[in-house]
Amino acid sequence: MAQRTTADETLPREELAAYLQELATEFGSESEEVSIRVGNKNVSLSPPHNVDVSVETVERSSMIRGNRETVEIELSWKP
Repeated sequence: MAQRTTADETLPREELAAYLQELATEFGSESEEVSIRVGNKNVSLSPPHNVDVSVETVERSSMIRGNRETVEIELSWKP
C-alpha cells in the first residue's frame, strides 16, 4: 500500500528558491534519511546514493487561454 502526501501552493520565486535549496541541502547531507517538507508536514525518506531524476518542461501557446509554461522534476528510487 502506498502512502501519498501532497501539497499544492503558489510561492514567490524567492520562497521557491529557498524551498529547492532546502531540498538540495537534505539530499546533499551525509545522513541516510532526508526530511522533506510537504505543506505543513515533514516526511522522512531514505534515498540511496544514486537517485533517478527526470526533468520535463512544457511550453504551451493558446490564443484563448494565453501562454503557460511548466517544469516538472521527479526524483525516484528504491530504498
